[in-house]
Amino acid sequence: MTKSGLSSASITFVGAGSMAEAIVRGLTSQQDGNPSRITMINRSNQERLMELHERYGVSCAADDAAKAAAIAQADVIVAAFKPKDAIEGLKALAPQLTSGQLLVSVIAGLSISTIEAVIGVSGQPIVRTMPNTSSSIGLGATGLSFSAAVSAEQRQLAIDIFASTGIVSVVEESKLDIVTGVSGSGPAYIYYMMEAMIEGGIRGGLSPEAARELTVQTVLGAAKMVELTGEEPAELRRKVTSPNGTTQAAIETLDRHDFAVGVTQAVLRCAERAAELGDAITSQAATVQSK
Repeated sequence: MTKSGLSSASITFVGAGSMAEAIVRGLTSQQDGNPSRITMINRSNQERLMELHERYGVSCAADDAAKAAAIAQADVIVAAFKPKDAIEGLKALAPQLTSGQLLVSVIAGLSISTIEAVIGVSGQPIVRTMPNTSSSIGLGATGLSFSAAVSAEQRQLAIDIFASTGIVSVVEESKLDIVTGVSGSGPAYIYYMMEAMIEGGIRGGLSPEAARELTVQTVLGAAKMVELTGEEPAELRRKVTSPNGTTQAAIETLDRHDFAVGVTQAVLRCAERAAELGDAITSQAATVQSK
């Protein structure tokens, strides 16, 4: 499905939290964005729904009849529950799904097989996603995986939805945990380093305002250099590291503290923890199903 397909698709969000809003912001900012075809549902917070309606022009469904109609007419249903509410939410949603609807999950750790087990259908087209918080400003990075039942048209539609919030990388579902380690949690690593850079600037005599401003611009500039030049980060680093110069002294200090090893291990541990949380959700689903 092309961009025109995105503009004509009916999309219903079940859950109206920050990630749902980030996707809606991206969709409605597109030139062919069609807020009238987007409907928001949540459990009971009508004030939140009205806020989203006023901000983006999307429709809202507050009562049970309106919610049922919004789900029934949707081409795409985005399950945006909080992880703790995921199993209960999917079980409630299951009887309302039809076979041709595309079910998109933005629920961290919830595998396609677990979703299929909870909804009781093995042939439902399902997209599992791993977005990050930068999606809220249109600079997100989202990993996508598809169930076997997703058609080529639906694949493109899902890609277009998340491309509105940044870049999209289609990966095997088994690789989504490492996507979590690299980009899902990745912004926090950069923020952590920025905290340290700002602290170093302050200790060196800069005002907090100057240290923050210089750090933010430095991170922006470095990321943009990698993007615009197409060069590897390692090569760009070498270019600014003169022998026996200031940068070399700084890099050697980082190496003494195992900076690179620490970051690599952080990515891998994050992926490992994502798998552990996914296993816990799967166990929870199995327990609920057995009752």
